[in-house]
Amino acid sequence: MRILLWHVHGSYTTAFVQGAHEYLVPVTSDRGPDGRGRARTWDWPASVREVPLDRIAEAEPDVVILQRPHEAEFVRPLGRVPTIYLEHDAPWGDVPLTRHPMAGRPDLRLVHVTHFNDLFWDCGTTPTTVIEHGVVDPGQLWTGEIPRAALVVNEPIRRGRYVGTDLLPRLEAPLDVFGMKVSGLTGCRTHEDLPQDRMHAELARRRVYVHPIRWTSLGLSLLEAMHLGMPVVALATTEVIEAVPPEAGVISTRVDVLRTAIRRYIDDPAAAAEAGRAARKSVVDRYGLQRFLEDWDRVLLEVAG
Repeated sequence: MRILLWHVHGSYTTAFVQGAHEYLVPVTSDRGPDGRGRARTWDWPASVREVPLDRIAEAEPDVVILQRPHEAEFVRPLGRVPTIYLEHDAPWGDVPLTRHPMAGRPDLRLVHVTHFNDLFWDCGTTPTTVIEHGVVDPGQLWTGEIPRAALVVNEPIRRGRYVGTDLLPRLEAPLDVFGMKVSGLTGCRTHEDLPQDRMHAELARRRVYVHPIRWTSLGLSLLEAMHLGMPVVALATTEVIEAVPPEAGVISTRVDVLRTAIRRYIDDPAAAAEAGRAARKSVVDRYGLQRFLEDWDRVLLEVAG
């Protein structure tokens, strides 16, 4: 199939375009949010082709995947093309009463990336499907040679309590924070916007992965850390309780429990290694790339007829 979708979430799209289709990615001269084109920091296959935003009708896609409400205006010239709306985020606003912008749309399929999303969004009569994340496996790289905790998060200063920025000092842990716009965080070491392969290599050198996120869908960085073989200490919120089994680390809503768990893994490399092995086994079984692509193929065939 020829699938039209925007380059919105780099890690997710990297996994998605590993399938057996042709992927049409809109591009603009300034490579802004509506036309980023092919990724420059991920290795995408040749089956991903850039299409000028103002000429997407000429590409004649078989299926359109929308990820933001305003993208519907761009595809209006295409006429009646089978359409999927892919929802990455947990609802915002009057939770749990938040009405999805595509609610009441029996003419399209709404795909959620987690069961948590499906549970909390009010989608009305729109048919919904859950396709759990899939991750391109970076390999079991964990060494844990650096007795510090690690966290990947984008814009922690702006996003604040949503991503648990206020909790970091309360964890009382030696912490390395990786991501975009992390510079300026106090009380930790920051690593600004590293290329993905280098970030994975650096993460794997840290002893334990910390996930203090209060409100999200399910961070792909958490699943990537588990693929690396890192033990996990995480808030028991959103989809985390499904993704992290007990043997892979510690999840809790109590900051004191998380603080104790981080210190235990930092002080006990053998315990960290054991939990990391369990984390990797679990995530490869549940969030492997092949299962993800097969799930998508089933939905694409259903929608495209």
